[in-house]
Amino acid sequence: MLDRPTAISDHAPTGSKARVWDLGVRLFHWLLVASVAGAMLTGFFAPRPWLDLHLVFGSAVAALLLHRVVWGFAGSAYSRFSSFVVSPLFALKYAVALLRGRSVPHYAGHNPIGAMMIVTLLAVLTALTITGVVTLGGALKDGPLGFVTSFATGSTAKAIHVVLAYGLLALIGGHLAGIAAESIRTRENLIAAMVSGRKRVSGPGPRTATAHPFLAAVVVASASAGIGTIAVVASNRPALGVPTAALEGTYAKECGACHAPHHPSIAPAAAWQAILERLDDHFGDNAELDPATVAQLRTYLLAQSAEQFDSKAANIFRDVAAGETLPRVTETASWKRLHRAIASNVFQAKPVAGRVNCQACHADAATGGFKPRNISIPKEITK
Repeated sequence: MLDRPTAISDHAPTGSKARVWDLGVRLFHWLLVASVAGAMLTGFFAPRPWLDLHLVFGSAVAALLLHRVVWGFAGSAYSRFSSFVVSPLFALKYAVALLRGRSVPHYAGHNPIGAMMIVTLLAVLTALTITGVVTLGGALKDGPLGFVTSFATGSTAKAIHVVLAYGLLALIGGHLAGIAAESIRTRENLIAAMVSGRKRVSGPGPRTATAHPFLAAVVVASASAGIGTIAVVASNRPALGVPTAALEGTYAKECGACHAPHHPSIAPAAAWQAILERLDDHFGDNAELDPATVAQLRTYLLAQSAEQFDSKAANIFRDVAAGETLPRVTETASWKRLHRAIASNVFQAKPVAGRVNCQACHADAATGGFKPRNISIPKEITK
């Protein structure tokens, strides 16, 4: 006989039905399904400029998780954590008994396996939310943690975020398989039950627990407002390792006379030094300047080179070679990889007019930000 929490009904199902899932749980469930689906579609398949939509879905998931935690203490009987959370050992015993064909109790709410799946899903979604915020702050230098998170930390968080996302896909598959198997075993449509809230029950269920929707709403709204305010204030702070100063005047004038000047952070100091030493053959053109101007440019470029920045662009282009054959930024493997999804004729669009014009698509290129949310690819294409 399985030891089980007294808050779970163990009576065999009959034809009678009762309200098991309250409105708070049902809304949470279906809104979470929609939000997770949106987050996964925009995370796995959408282009980088769609990051804002991914953040909207991620924020919705975070808000729903907050609601579920509060509702787990303030909801009706079957909604409360005390009615279904069990130990892993208890769930394992139940699974073994089920696999061996033994008689197992009927649970009007979540059975022990379902309960462990719910807890695991909530834990993974919470971890995804946290790693997503850290990724945003460190790898993309955006969001509430951008002012305290390094690119290295953000990159690590991104790797974990991706692993968790694939893990979530596996959990969702297991969850759906479990629903199908349990629906067949108990001859009860569990998906329909999560829509109507009604399931077959027999005998006493969990101890009566009154839902407190108003209290839950106040707690969730207050917490959301507080967290949102802190997030907005923190997001407006300068990102760690990404100064927002405009291009220095002499550099913007001299380099801008021939082409859109690159921000110094997209190349290491050695590359800039090599460029200044070869101005008589500047990628096939003579761009010689007087020694005083060259010295001024050297001081500025070395102080603003990739080594001095912690942006994504600086970290990606930090290893640009400065050997005898100095590559154009647009000819590096990193640049090509980042722009591989853009059709070649886009670079011939009138607003772009070439691959070196970063400012045409990156609104913050002049300050070295290169944030995905600031990307806007022109639509006008020349024939």
